[in-house]
Amino acid sequence: MISSDAVVHELYASPEVRDLVVARWGEEVAPGGVVDRAAVAARAFASPEERAWLEGMLWPRVGARIAQWREQVLAMDPPPPAAVNEVPLLFEAGMEAGFDATLAIVAPEELRAERAGARGHAAVAERTSRQLSQEEKAARATHVVVNDGSIDDLQAKLSEVLAKLRG
Repeated sequence: MISSDAVVHELYASPEVRDLVVARWGEEVAPGGVVDRAAVAARAFASPEERAWLEGMLWPRVGARIAQWREQVLAMDPPPPAAVNEVPLLFEAGMEAGFDATLAIVAPEELRAERAGARGHAAVAERTSRQLSQEEKAARATHVVVNDGSIDDLQAKLSEVLAKLRG
């Protein structure tokens, strides 16, 4: 499995991306040469133009890294039964064509807010307002799982989807 969020973390640690964000927003976004993701987010989400710049810079690099990982997975002998890519902004980034199947995990809004608050994410509405709605993601996905129960419930539902994909 590969996580696009983890790839973004790797990219922020690279000199290339660090230098690009510093050139755009100044040294304060990378104190001591280390990108401060909160400082980058504050600048990127201050305006649609700044967000578009960040996404335009990051998303192609994320896509390239995922494609590289996928090539490595396909070269395995024997290949695994599935290669899972966790991409929260898959449809927003226009990356869905690169996948054999897509899965949207949706949950009731109240439950999403409760879970996000438990993880310390306060500005849930502000973040989700920049994303496609759950309904839109579900409509675009080839598979949809409703995550309204326990972790065990979610794992069972995901196992069912994986079994379908394996045929």
